[in-house]
Formats: sequence, C-alpha cells, structure tokens
Amino acid sequence: MLENIEVLCHSSIKIHKQKVIYIDPFKIDKNYKDADIIFITHNHYDHYSEEDIDKIKKEDTIIVAPERFNQDNIITVEPNKKYTVEGIKFETIPAYNTNKPFHPKEKAWVGYILEIEGNQYYIAGDTDITEENKKVKCDVAFVPVGGTYTMDSKEAAMLVNEIKPKIAVPIHYGSIVGAKQDAMEFSKLVHPEIKCEILIKG
Repeated sequence: MLENIEVLCHSSIKIHKQKVIYIDPFKIDKNYKDADIIFITHNHYDHYSEEDIDKIKKEDTIIVAPERFNQDNIITVEPNKKYTVEGIKFETIPAYNTNKPFHPKEKAWVGYILEIEGNQYYIAGDTDITEENKKVKCDVAFVPVGGTYTMDSKEAAMLVNEIKPKIAVPIHYGSIVGAKQDAMEFSKLVHPEIKCEILIKG
C-alpha cells in the first residue's frame, strides 16, 4: 500500500500511483513539474508554499484547497464533503485544534481521505484528536506527531489505535517542530496489529 509513496519532508507527501499527487509540498529539492493534483490542507507556510508549488506544477495541474489561493486550476473544498477530481475520489475531514489556538475550527481547514487503487489514505492535516477524525475509516493514516501545533506522539497513537488503519505513518516532525524521537515514540505506542512505517529519511 505504500509502494510509490514518499514523505518528502515534514508533512509533504508524494503519491505516484494512477496520478502524481502531492500533499502540502514543502522544501521540494528541484523542479519536477510532474504534479497532476496538489492537495493543500491549510494556508500556513509549511503547507501552502507557492515556491514549492511552482517546482512541481505543470500547466494542467489541479490544486485542491480549502480556500481560494492565487493559483490557476484551483478547486476549493469544504470540510465533511465528498469530491472527485481527475478520477480520484476523496473526502474532506475537518482539521483543527481543540486545546490550542493555531488551527481554529472556524477556519474550515481540512485533512483528506483519498481513494487510490481501492485503498483509503487519510492525511490528517494539522489537527488534534477530534470527534470527526475519530470516525475516520482508512487503510493508511498519515498523522502529525510533532506536538506544539498538532497532536503529539502519544495523542497521535491514541487516534490511530481508535481508528485502526492497517498502516500508520507519522508526519509533521523533523523540520519545524518535533524530532525523529517523536516518530519512534509513536511507533512504540501504536497497537501491534497496526503496522507503523517511518518514511521521513534521517
């Protein structure tokens, strides 16, 4: 299920399956110009980076985001909705903080569940444990573990153990906030029936 999927850095994910998909591209190392679809979870600089989008965007790249950025081919989405773009079905899950001020619920920022080749991939976005994400059904869950702005490793493990994906992947550490130690701690706390994969290098 993780074949041709990379966590490039922080929360930046590349999925190269039936389409080339990026989620929250950040610190892209060169001009790839290969993205079919770019998903943005919210407008903070480490998730919506115009500089990095320019490195992967083609003329016909579609950008999916919860607000109308200054981009061509943009589709704006709302939380708790289902969509299909370029043959990729996905739904939006609210992403927000419950006990800190950085990601207010009223901003209507999102995580995504992408359906690709029959598998459901949940990219949580910057969020705490919420009533909405506790109901997520997915095969693979990408969850933030860095703390400060999102769940920490313990909270992320609690969420994953509740929603029971087949595979859990820690993200949102190792660049701006959090360290590899947070990912290791997360992997120890995840239920043994759930496979934990650490994809960020280093």
